Amino acid sequence: MTKVNISKSFKKLNINEHIPHIIKYMGSKKSIINYVVEGINDCYTGGKVVDLFAGSSVLSGALRGQTSILSNDIQQYSAILAETYLNSYNWDKYDNILEKIVTQSKSIVAEVKMKLPELTFDYNKEFKLKEFNELEKKQQDLINYNFSNIKYHLFMKNYSGTYWSFNQCLWIDSIRGVAEEYKNTNIYYPIMSSLMFAMSYNSQSTGHYAQYRDATNERNMNDILIYRRKDILSYFIRKFTEFMTYLKNHDITSQTVSLDYNDCLSVMPKNSTVYADPPYAFVHYSRFYHALETLVRYDYPKVMYKGRYRTDRHQSPFCIKSKVRDAFVSMFDGVSRKESNLVLSYSNTGMIALEELIELANTKFSKGYNIEVRVQDYQHSTMGRKEDKSRNVQEALILIKME
Repeated sequence: MTKVNISKSFKKLNINEHIPHIIKYMGSKKSIINYVVEGINDCYTGGKVVDLFAGSSVLSGALRGQTSILSNDIQQYSAILAETYLNSYNWDKYDNILEKIVTQSKSIVAEVKMKLPELTFDYNKEFKLKEFNELEKKQQDLINYNFSNIKYHLFMKNYSGTYWSFNQCLWIDSIRGVAEEYKNTNIYYPIMSSLMFAMSYNSQSTGHYAQYRDATNERNMNDILIYRRKDILSYFIRKFTEFMTYLKNHDITSQTVSLDYNDCLSVMPKNSTVYADPPYAFVHYSRFYHALETLVRYDYPKVMYKGRYRTDRHQSPFCIKSKVRDAFVSMFDGVSRKESNLVLSYSNTGMIALEELIELANTKFSKGYNIEVRVQDYQHSTMGRKEDKSRNVQEALILIKME
C-alpha cells in the first residue's frame, strides 16, 4: 500500500473552535474529530464533503461555514442535528426568540394541566420502594389513556414513567408543538436539537433508549429519582442559548438528506470526498435512538416491548454478519462510479475484520487510486454503565484517493 500523494493543494479544512454538543451518542467521533478531519484533508480535492452515516452530525459542526457538505443518515433525527449545525443564523432577525418559545411552551403546558387535572405525579418527596414503583406504573399505564382532546400528546401517552416522567413528557410534547409553528424557518432546527439535548440529559436510561431502568432496589430508585427531578425546560434553554452564542451567519450552502447510503452515493456529485463511519457492531442504532426518531416524525407510531420501540425500525446491513461484506462492496462501487475519494472509519472490533476490509478496498480500488491505512487507539463509547461505559479499540482510517 502506498501513501496518499497530494498533487494539488486545496484550502485546508479547519475544525470550528466550538462545536455545541447535542446528544449522548454511542460511538460519537467528537473525541477524535481532529484525527478524522486530518484524514479528510489528505483526501479533499475541493468538491463536496459527504458525511455518509452522519449520526450525531458532529462533522457538520466541525466544518460548518467552510465547505459545502452533504450530510446523510437514514435516521431523520440526524438530519435535524446536521441542519442545526449547517444553517446560517441571523439571530437579530428573531427578536426575543427564546423568550417567545418559552412563553408558548408554558402556555401549552398550562392548558394541558387545566384539561387533565387528574394526571399529577409528584416526585418531590421521600419514597419507599413500593410506593415509587406504583407511581411509575401508573404513568406507564397511560399508554392506554385517551388523550384525544390534547393536540400534542405522543410522549405523554407512549413514554410516561419510562425514560421520562409524565411531567417531563408533557414538556417534551409542548415544546415539540411549539417547534411545529417554526417548521418553515431555520429556527425549527435549534428548537428540535435543544429539545433532543434536554431529553438526552433528563432521561433515566444510560443515554440511549434501548430500555429504561427499573427500580429493583433503593439504590436504583434514588438514582432514577435524580433524573425524574430534572427539568426539561432549563436544559432546553441552556442549549438554545449556546446555539445563539456560537452558531452565526455564514455563506456556505449545504444539504441534508435521509437516504439509504447507496441512494446518497447515487445523488452526490462527482469529485466528492466521502467520509463513511458505518456501524461496527451487531446492534442497530434504530434500537438505541428510536425515541429521537419518533420525536422528529411525531407520527404516533405503534410501540412495542418494554423499550416502547417503533415497529418500523431500520435494520442496517453493516450490523448483519452475512451482509456486511456486500454492503462495503456496494459502498466502494458507489464511490468509484462517482470518481470520488473516500475516508472510511472502522474498528478492529467490527463485523468484518480490518484485514479483510483493507484487502477488499485494495481489490475494488485497484486502478487509479492510492490507499493508506492509519490506526489510532480510541475509547469507543458504549453508553453503558459502570464497568462498560467504553471499550478500548483501534480506530482505523482507510484513505482512498484518486491518483
